[in-house]
Amino acid sequence: MAGSGRLTTHVLDTMHGKPARGMRLDLLFVHGDHTHHISEGYTNADGRVDQPLLDADQFQHGIYEIHFHVGQYFERLGVELDNPFLDVVPVRFEISADSHYHVPLLVSPFAYSTYRGS
Repeated sequence: MAGSGRLTTHVLDTMHGKPARGMRLDLLFVHGDHTHHISEGYTNADGRVDQPLLDADQFQHGIYEIHFHVGQYFERLGVELDNPFLDVVPVRFEISADSHYHVPLLVSPFAYSTYRGS
């Protein structure tokens, strides 16, 4: 049964001090030891995906992952690294209430952080 919440994200490129435009991400639903791909998207000029990753029609409680394609993003920008480090950053989280879940990512080629935003 669908809930009344929604899921959004926002990616900030801390290396360049701006939103991460054009970063690919995948949303997956976790079932025990396997996942189901729900959707993919790209961030806009503000570092956000134009539509919620989940809205009231698809929203349900459970465990999710957002896979942020960080390595591909920095490669596309022409960032040359002698020793690449981050490739795909998976963020696993639980949706347990019918509310707005916002999962921001602050990222550079070598580090990232996330939190439950508002």
